[in-house]
Amino acid sequence: MATVQDLIDRLEAEAAADADPDATPDVGIIMGSDSDLPVMEDAYDALDDLGFAEQTDFGDPPDARFTYESYVVSAHRTPELMYAYGETATARGLDVIIAGAGGKSADLPNMTASIAYPVPVIGVPVQEKSVDSVIGMPTGAPIVAVDAGKSYNAALSAAQVLAREHDAVAERLVELHDEQKAGVADDSAALHDLGLDGFRDR
Repeated sequence: MATVQDLIDRLEAEAAADADPDATPDVGIIMGSDSDLPVMEDAYDALDDLGFAEQTDFGDPPDARFTYESYVVSAHRTPELMYAYGETATARGLDVIIAGAGGKSADLPNMTASIAYPVPVIGVPVQEKSVDSVIGMPTGAPIVAVDAGKSYNAALSAAQVLAREHDAVAERLVELHDEQKAGVADDSAALHDLGLDGFRDR
């Protein structure tokens, strides 16, 4: 069974490895508890839709050029792990972090943004009551945040950050957007042409 210190040691060893940036996770997904996973899974789906692969072994990356990793990191129960994750983010090759947290004291996104600065952090309030906590950052310590539960959008925003330097990611974003537009057009035509009952039955 892994301990918090085991995870900290792992992060620090990875930071010291001086790995090829092309082989390290580009996006980090962290959440305050595994109970946040049902909301945060949409971020995984978005990155998968864009052709990213999940990297579960830092030293043995998948074949995909763009990858993501994930950890459970509690700002309140494991603050030392949160600090280690934020402090090693740059050295471990992360370009952007998606951080989700719930409850009224959803501090993981904004604390991580402060620690990992200047690595951009996109906050996901897991619940409506988490919004104020996630977006409440002072001037000079910015965080980007999406609406409650919108981790899919958070992942798209993370990809947009990467797209500024990687044409392949920009192309994937445009393709996905076009697919979503085509889906709306298809629904619109089907609703009109089949009528309500036919649309429901299709």
